[in-house]
Amino acid sequence: MKPRLQTSLGQQLVLTPQLRQAIHLLQLSALELEAELAEAVESNPLLDWAEPEPIRAPPGDDAPREDGDGDPVAGDDPPPWTRGDDSWQQRVGPSSDDEDEGDAADRVAEPTTLHDHLQWQLHLSHLSPRDRRIGAALVDAIDDDGYLREPLETLRDSLRPELVASVDELVAVLRVLQGFDPAGVGARDLGECLALQLAPLPDDTPGKALALRIAAGPIDRLPKVGIEGIAAELQCAACDAATALQLLRSLDPRPGARIGGMPADTYITPDCVIWRQQGVWRVGLASSRAPRLTIHRGYEQMIGRAGASDGYLRGRLQEARWLLRNIEARGETLLKVVRCLVRQQSGFLEFGAQALRPLTLREVAAEVGLHESTVSRAIARKYVRTPRGTVALRSFFASGIDTGAGGETSSIAIQTMIRRLVEAENPRKPLSDARLAETLKAAGVPVARRTVAKYREAMGIASSQDRVRIA
Repeated sequence: MKPRLQTSLGQQLVLTPQLRQAIHLLQLSALELEAELAEAVESNPLLDWAEPEPIRAPPGDDAPREDGDGDPVAGDDPPPWTRGDDSWQQRVGPSSDDEDEGDAADRVAEPTTLHDHLQWQLHLSHLSPRDRRIGAALVDAIDDDGYLREPLETLRDSLRPELVASVDELVAVLRVLQGFDPAGVGARDLGECLALQLAPLPDDTPGKALALRIAAGPIDRLPKVGIEGIAAELQCAACDAATALQLLRSLDPRPGARIGGMPADTYITPDCVIWRQQGVWRVGLASSRAPRLTIHRGYEQMIGRAGASDGYLRGRLQEARWLLRNIEARGETLLKVVRCLVRQQSGFLEFGAQALRPLTLREVAAEVGLHESTVSRAIARKYVRTPRGTVALRSFFASGIDTGAGGETSSIAIQTMIRRLVEAENPRKPLSDARLAETLKAAGVPVARRTVAKYREAMGIASSQDRVRIA
């Protein structure tokens, strides 16, 4: 076959490096964006951190200055927050920890985990090197709640062939670990955990002896048989059983959770802030999320004098300009999406999750004129600060269920209603899934019993049989 040349027409979508960077920046979380910008400043000599400006008192209602449409005035800096919460006053920029500014005591130390805490105590113990190796294996098997769920026989086999030990040796070392802080750590079940916490109490503690008997035996049957059943089984007075149960309730069933238990929102930094001003909901970028990057003026002037001779610096200058534009575009897209969410879910801001209406990515994308994938990237791992706390942007989206009145209610609103009904129920006669479904139907939200069971399990609420409490 003779080779020949042919021409054809066609369309092809090509992602330029600038567009790729814009998409990448949009889907980053707030902390990931900070790390990305810090890396860009280190690698690009044309980028530099801008000098932080003093926080100005905004006019009016302690809020950023805006135009009549609720948008920040063009040319203004990112909103300076003057409220008492320090997290509203953070700025993106180089940390002053490298300088001698500030008190070192104010810096947050890395949290100690439960395993680190136990290993530290293990090294301070008077165990032999062999027992310490066994103790290290036991510590590794303890979960975050402080329980040793794995059988000792399995742990014994995992030590071989490097270390041959018997189950009795593991039990002896485990007894030492169970004396570590926090009290109750290393227990193999709830009863042993409570017994370990009762042991250090004085012998004259009211109800201690009976509480130890309950922890050793009928603790698992307590929800079903109640105080009277426990008293009959242990052949004691009901008032004595009540005293023992009160003592047991004062103990911690998850002792390991207290170690290294920094709240989850410690690492959550909001990208936007929603606040009310003169009865109108306003939206603005959090000042901590307004990156303060600039182009190094010295190198920029050098490039101007060098003309076209320095291709390296010119390429870096173009990259720096792209980054600054894409950062600005990221903020504009985020604000556009959040303003739409505020318009659609104002009831959520007013009354809470029970007023959350069904909302999909397609509806938001159609309103703001963006693609669904762009909206998805804009809300991914992003958080907004509201008068109801800091919440994920994905919390504003929910699937819908038809109501008896011809409207729709969100699945999250239904879950909130179920949780409130469970919290208000009689602990002696908790509501079954069928009863919860009947109550919701009477309120105009017809849902099936299996749907109620699915939502209840998703929220971590036990069944009605396990929720029985007799106190």
